Amino acid sequence: MNVSLQWRQVQAVAAKEFRDRLRNRWVLAVAVVFTVFSLLITYFGAAAQGQIGPRSIELTIASLVSLVIYLIPLIALLLGFDAIVGERERGSLDLLLALPITRLELLLGKYLGLAGALTLSTVSGFALVALLLYQRFSWAGLYHYAGFVLSSVLLGLAFLSLAVLLSVLARDRTRASGLAIALWFALVLVFDLLLLGLLVATGGQVGGDSVAYLLLLNPADIFRILNVFSLDDVQRLYGLASILPPALSQVGWLSSAMLAWIVAPLALASWRFRP
Repeated sequence: MNVSLQWRQVQAVAAKEFRDRLRNRWVLAVAVVFTVFSLLITYFGAAAQGQIGPRSIELTIASLVSLVIYLIPLIALLLGFDAIVGERERGSLDLLLALPITRLELLLGKYLGLAGALTLSTVSGFALVALLLYQRFSWAGLYHYAGFVLSSVLLGLAFLSLAVLLSVLARDRTRASGLAIALWFALVLVFDLLLLGLLVATGGQVGGDSVAYLLLLNPADIFRILNVFSLDDVQRLYGLASILPPALSQVGWLSSAMLAWIVAPLALASWRFRP
């Protein structure tokens, strides 16, 4: 009975957070952004080769990967950076915790509500592309695309977990927003450049396969491996088959690593959460 009551508290917080995002049309705005950009990339991604429209499912997914890697982490970080610190600045955090709700229930409720909004906007944004691919390739074409959308959702949830952690650790919204942008630059732009610079500077003599395993320290790279390096057409086109060690081609291991990026920051945020 007690566990059920606690879950109802989590659901209540999550439902309120989700309704707030629907009310201020955040979900609609993000869905429109994804829809416009994904349709443009799907239609005109092969324009340089003199073709309009998708040539294949795998090459379409490879084209959409860059859109997801740049946009979804940024959107997730901006969505969640003030989840806790915002309540603290407004003076409502102490009021919430004075209610019969624990810090863990509040944290999970906030996260699940934001996760629901992010998931809905992501899936809605890619829905029209799914319809286009179905008309072109039938049901067989949607198998890989569904996996791509699912991994996009998981990428967003991983960065949302990091955003909630930053919100717990930061003293004010200004610092939280600065940390969120800095984290986006570090993981989306800088991380791969550092690894590439290490390989180039040492002529490939330092690290070997261990450098490839460092990609697991970045959820954006896990997403990229899942959706680019695992596609046969893309491997043949760009000669990627020999770049990664065989262990990093296992979808199960990569999915587990992505789930760890969702759970670990939330666990750390729960541990460090103070009113």
